[in-house]
Amino acid sequence: MTQLFLVRFHDPALGSRVGVQIGATVHDVTEEVGSVAMWLRASAGRVDAAIADLRQAVHSSPYTVPTDALNHEPAPDRLHWLPPVDAQDVWAAGVTYERSRIARQEEAKDGGDVYARVYVAERPELFFKARGPWVVGPYDRVGIRHDATWNVPEPELVLIINPALEIVGFTIGSDMSSRDIEGENPLYLPQAKIYTRSCALGPAIALGKVDNVWPAKRIAMQIVRNGAVVFSGETHTGKIRRRPDELVAYLGRALKFPDGVALMSGTGIVPEDTFTLTAGDEVQITIEDVGTLRNVVAVV
Repeated sequence: MTQLFLVRFHDPALGSRVGVQIGATVHDVTEEVGSVAMWLRASAGRVDAAIADLRQAVHSSPYTVPTDALNHEPAPDRLHWLPPVDAQDVWAAGVTYERSRIARQEEAKDGGDVYARVYVAERPELFFKARGPWVVGPYDRVGIRHDATWNVPEPELVLIINPALEIVGFTIGSDMSSRDIEGENPLYLPQAKIYTRSCALGPAIALGKVDNVWPAKRIAMQIVRNGAVVFSGETHTGKIRRRPDELVAYLGRALKFPDGVALMSGTGIVPEDTFTLTAGDEVQITIEDVGTLRNVVAVV
């Protein structure tokens, strides 16, 4: 059966819209769905049926948009992608890949024992990343802190979760991070991770229920500077140490998400210690069968 993707986009005449992407076409289903939050609430306890509802809604869509028409930097007077979340907070799991554990220990001035311990601990590292309205979409600008000297993007598969803590799909995420700030003291993690334009998601949510096994996907990242690739790396979701249902269960132990939530799953791609982002760099993150999230870097 054809893969469905849930998206959001801006129409100059209509404003924010919800769409279902099939192939290279986006079908406007705003009238049937309302919002991503409304659809996530409606999917609780009936994920497969809710996806089937979206498939049916395509038939009554008032109009369609080719995906190529959305591939622009956001501007009020033209079509463009919006991040595929609206009211959902974004959380993140840390040190879920061996590569991430090694990198965190290398950056830490105290030797990074805390990262070695959390990698093997029963309880995962989970932290707040962004409110839904803060999230940056495709072709928009992601930020690096003006008071940091070592900035990197962390490419991640992002789980989309409904209020019943069911995983309904996944998208691509860019977790912008200031490694020098975090490395100075682990208690500075919020400052290293949470700031203006530090979280990008998109372009689309690949719909499908996920339980205790990760979707087997290749994740790749390129960073382009002045037309040349200055960093390239890849990993695979098979290298994530913890199960998706395990991370979601810990996230929902003492929190409720009435509009759903997005959870970044950690990164297995970390540029070398000598690399840092500069303004104007383009970050391209690709997840197999999902698409590519493109963002240009700006100083905030």
